[in-house]
Parts: sequence; C-alpha cells; structure tokens
Amino acid sequence: MPIDPAVSAFAATLAQAEAGAAAVLFYGSNLRTGALEGVLDFYVLTDGPVQRGLWPRVSYREWQHEGRDLRAKIATMHLATFAAAAGGETVDTTIWARFVQPSALVWQRSDGDATAVAKALDAAAGTAAWLAAALGPARGAEEEFWRALFQATYRAELRVEAPGRGDTILATHRTHFTGLLPAIWAREGIAFDQDGATLIPYLSRSQRARARRWWARRRRMGKPLNVVRLVRAAATFDGAARYAAWKVERHTGIAVAVTPWREKHPLLSAPAMLLELARKRRQRD
Repeated sequence: MPIDPAVSAFAATLAQAEAGAAAVLFYGSNLRTGALEGVLDFYVLTDGPVQRGLWPRVSYREWQHEGRDLRAKIATMHLATFAAAAGGETVDTTIWARFVQPSALVWQRSDGDATAVAKALDAAAGTAAWLAAALGPARGAEEEFWRALFQATYRAELRVEAPGRGDTILATHRTHFTGLLPAIWAREGIAFDQDGATLIPYLSRSQRARARRWWARRRRMGKPLNVVRLVRAAATFDGAARYAAWKVERHTGIAVAVTPWREKHPLLSAPAMLLELARKRRQRD
C-alpha cells in the first residue's frame, strides 16, 4: 500500500527521539484508510533483551508537518520482546492477534532490523493461524477460522468491540487474508484438505489439546493483564493530558487548557479538567 510521506516523516522523527530505535511499524485504522486525521498508531521497536514486567510503554505526540498538525499514539518496546510475543512465547494476547493484520514498516535503521521485524510479523501470522485451526470449526470457509480467532481474542481482552468487528477487519483486508491461512498451515506442517472454498484442518487430539491449553492460560490472563496495563498507562502515559484534551475537544468542540501542572500530573488534574469542561459546556449551552 502507498504510505503518505507525512507518516514516514513522523516515524523518522519518533525514531530519532528514541535511543536505540531499530524500526517503526504503522498500523490501525489510518493505515487502512490512508487518512491523516485522528490519531496515527505506531510501534517503535528498540534494542534490548526480552523485557520482563509490563510493556509496551505508551505515549502521545503532536507534530506539525508542512503546516499540518499530526497526532500519534506510540507504543515503545524492545524488538526482542515484540518477536517473542509474536511467536507466542509470552502470555500476551495482543501482539500476534494485532500483527497478523496488515501493518507497514515505515522506518528501519538497517536491512538487518527490517529482516528481524519481518520474521516477527511472520511468526505472528504463524501463531494466529495455528490457534485458528484449534479454535475454528471442524470445517469451513477461511474467514470462519479467522472470525473465530478474533472473537476469542476480543473476549479474552478488556476491550469494547462492536459486534461483527472481526467481519469488518476481514472485509476491509480481504486481499491480505485470502489464502493466508492455507499457505501458513502448509508451511507449518498442519495437515488439512481443501474442498473448493472449504478448509478442513486435521489436528490430532494431542495437537488440539495442546493448543487449547496454551490458549486457556492466555485467556485467563487476558483481562487481568489488561487491567494492570491500563492502571500503569494512566500513571505513566507520556502526553496523557494533551491526548485527553484533544479527545475532549474532538468529541465536544470544547477546548480544555493543558497547563504545565496538568501535563505533569494528568491523574491529579483530571477532576479540575472535568470541572472546566462542565463549566464551559454550561456557558456554551
């Protein structure tokens, strides 16, 4: 897909500001639509070993490019952690499910870093396809397996998704997903038959049991892990006050002041910002 040069320029700026940056991935709804409005989604991948504890680090940035204000939400983590999560080596349920969907490598430090990211994305597709074989129907169209996978991951995470979200992803990225599942199954040695548009995977009882045990552990951890990450993000989200103010203005049309104190203490300042919003709304109405 063609990527707007402004997105690539923004990615380069983020990489230059992050010590040890190896690559920047662009993903999400703006990749799908090609629009620059709203918030662009980036993953900045850096040097370092597989991380313990909570990751990624989340931040918000605003940047002016050629007279246009751009906004971005940035997740920053070590490339080694990203690769481990993509390969299903952690209890995380987000990386492989998110990055079996389309993404774009919009900045890389070297060809070697680009290759490492490509391998991680490949591993994410392998993890997702293997689990889709275990969670999907005994036989069905390719999209039925992907739909079963996405529904399972949404239920496991603390996310509010509209019914049919998986269908939207599949319809939007039909070219990306068509033929992907049988190609990965064949590569990974997962036995299957194909009768026209119908796929029939042949997982042994032990293979299916292993996959479901693997998934059961991650399903149990999904919501608690999401809660802990949200609490941590509320306290450490770099740029949280500016992000909140932008969201408020976008949805209400009311600008809320972001003072240096509010920028430094987003949680403590939240009540005052809400009171200011209520006051300005009464004045407007």
